[in-house]
Amino acid sequence: MSSPDTIVQSVQDAARPLATLLQLMRRARSADGDDALGFVMVNESRQLLDYRQAALWRDGPWGRDGPMGRVAALSGLAEADAAAPYVQWLAGVFRSVVAKAAADAPVRVLQSEDLPPLLAQDWPNWLPAQVLWLRLQPPGTQTSGALLLAREQAWSDYELTLATELADAYAHAQSRFAPQRHWRERLGAWLRPGRARRWLLLALLLLVCCPVRLTVLARGEVTPQEPLLVRAPIGGVIDSIAVQPNQQVMAGTPLFSLDQTTLAGQYALASQAREAAMEAYRQSAQLAVTDDRGKLEMAMDRARLDEKVIEADFTGRQLARIHVKAPQAGVVVFSDRGDWQGRAVAVGEKVMTLADPARVELTAFLPVAEAIQVQPGTALRLYPNAAPTESYDAVVSRVAYRAEATEDGVLAYRIQAAFRTGQTMPRLGQMGTARVYGDWVPLIYYALRRPLTAARQWLGW
Repeated sequence: MSSPDTIVQSVQDAARPLATLLQLMRRARSADGDDALGFVMVNESRQLLDYRQAALWRDGPWGRDGPMGRVAALSGLAEADAAAPYVQWLAGVFRSVVAKAAADAPVRVLQSEDLPPLLAQDWPNWLPAQVLWLRLQPPGTQTSGALLLAREQAWSDYELTLATELADAYAHAQSRFAPQRHWRERLGAWLRPGRARRWLLLALLLLVCCPVRLTVLARGEVTPQEPLLVRAPIGGVIDSIAVQPNQQVMAGTPLFSLDQTTLAGQYALASQAREAAMEAYRQSAQLAVTDDRGKLEMAMDRARLDEKVIEADFTGRQLARIHVKAPQAGVVVFSDRGDWQGRAVAVGEKVMTLADPARVELTAFLPVAEAIQVQPGTALRLYPNAAPTESYDAVVSRVAYRAEATEDGVLAYRIQAAFRTGQTMPRLGQMGTARVYGDWVPLIYYALRRPLTAARQWLGW
């Protein structure tokens, strides 16, 4: 029967490898770089598994280690020389085993029969007979490396179990320093597996090639068709506005009046000058009956009278024009009465517009940055701001060839469009957003049109 001391010693002997395993796992997790981690793998693993030689291999598909990987660390050496014969032979072994053991168990005993004949015949020159292969494969990622441990004694089942846990811990720690996969590798991984993914890629390709209608948004406004512009007949200051914005008026309705103070004074002076000239002409006509000199003065007074009559008549006509009336029936369109009262205007300056509310059209301003191919006959649709449930269809009738600055300071092309018949006409002056329909284009072009435009402007294609 075993003594208590013997039992305690047996328990301690059994627990010592587990404690060493935990210590190595901690050392691997706390490594500050892949070189430090490689040193732990090839040198400090000897505390758990007794071996004579160790080598670490890191895969490198399209990464920094080249497409085939490299020998990253060797036991007892600070750095592995890639030109050394031993390192070159190990690289061939690793490549050969990795290519065939991708689906094998992560830990297994490697034998010379697992190698090609050229590599197997050099085995006794470089490695002991018993070689343990540890595949370092982090879960959820591609394989990232392998650890080779070699010695003369055979490996026990218990050591294989410890090696399995150690390989899992090393793989997890090494995944922290694994380089990012290249886009070509990711694309290849996406294209390789299964028929379902290929069908998905085909469906995605057909989707991006699906034709869609190219549309852009522009600011829209309902404007009168063939409006009559009401202009200032003479230069002066607007004294009063007799109508309200958007008021329905009849022909002859007073619209606005100019200040008459200056013209009234000028007309009074011209009238007095005309009366004085007429009196002078009457006196010279009477004198001309008896005096030949009076005939000459009568001719001069007659000319002066005609001049004053013309001045008085012109001033009178100008005074009569200060009261502007509507030449025809319609709706008066202008901004606000307060904006015009007391404002100085020049001859011919537009004050308001007289429009027929039954004859309206759509005016849209297409920004230069959003410009597409628009020509007469292109379809538009107006979405009024004040009526979110309504829309109005229109057809382009005219397109400005040159962009102009809008009220917002944005360069835009002016588009005139006629509303389609058979629908209720929108209210004059209504604002909204106009959707301009262009040609049919692939969906990928529709999605990338703005980024491609910005890239072209930035790169100067």
